[in-house]
Amino acid sequence: QVQLVESGGGLVQAGGSLRLSCAASGSIFSINAMGWFRQAPGKQRELVAAIIRDNSTNYADSLKGRFTISRDAKNTVYLQMNSLKPEDTAVYYCNAEIIATTAWGTSVLDDYWGQGTQVTVSS
Repeated sequence: QVQLVESGGGLVQAGGSLRLSCAASGSIFSINAMGWFRQAPGKQRELVAAIIRDNSTNYADSLKGRFTISRDAKNTVYLQMNSLKPEDTAVYYCNAEIIATTAWGTSVLDDYWGQGTQVTVSS
């Protein structure tokens, strides 16, 4: 079993900052990638940022320069969001591609989602 637990969402005024965290735990053998997606009301879920095992990063073009993704050695990924805009309002979801160890001692590759955290930016 693998769990992703997110924290750090909330209400902030335009121009403000928030930092999201997502901690992965459970029977983790290794993590290939971790990232953040978001879904605004009436819109499709979209990639915000991702960090790969070699610490290379990808960002949605529209967010470059405002958002920064990072990861620590304890399987936690962070999303620092600066200069927030009302259009950044969405539920933010953590996702990770993880090789997990089963009860049989084998390894299974799968991707996992967090429960989502609401970010609301007021104008």
